Amino acid sequence: MLRIRFLRRGRKKQPFYRIVVTNKNNPPKSGRFVEDVGFYNPLTKECEIKKERVLHWREKGAQISDTVKNLFIKKGIIEGKKVNVVSFSKKRREKMEANKKESEVEKKEEETKETKEEKDVKETAEIAKEANKESKSEKEDVKEEKEEEEEAKEAKKEEAPEKKEEKEEETKENDTKEDPKT
Repeated sequence: MLRIRFLRRGRKKQPFYRIVVTNKNNPPKSGRFVEDVGFYNPLTKECEIKKERVLHWREKGAQISDTVKNLFIKKGIIEGKKVNVVSFSKKRREKMEANKKESEVEKKEEETKETKEEKDVKETAEIAKEANKESKSEKEDVKEEKEEEEEAKEAKKEEAPEKKEEKEEETKENDTKEDPKT
């Protein structure tokens, strides 16, 4: 079975890959391949691919390795969804899952804190509104009392001239009564 994959070349810590069509059973560094269809330099991101030859070999039934498939999708040679190439050991996967769970728990705690804070803010706002209502009603009561006091004063003022007139009349009557005696 044929496979389109990378063939590593280059020096130590300076990889350079040839994209080749080779037998699936051949070792990756053997150098035995059917056809060279391009190259990829990950350090400079330089890439050259013979699109028509890739499509030709694909029609013939050659499978594409995951990393090469991702490169072809990125360059627009084939369409599809990228494949997750990185594989993790069992320990690493467990660690990552534990970290995810911790982060989810932290998020939930933050959400609950936010909701608690929002509830507290709402409660304080309601209390403030009630206090404002009470203070308004107290203010209104005080205003009503003042108005009543003012009305009472005005009524006294109105009564006061009448009383004065009455007193004056009484004094006149008393004076007239006293005069005949003298």
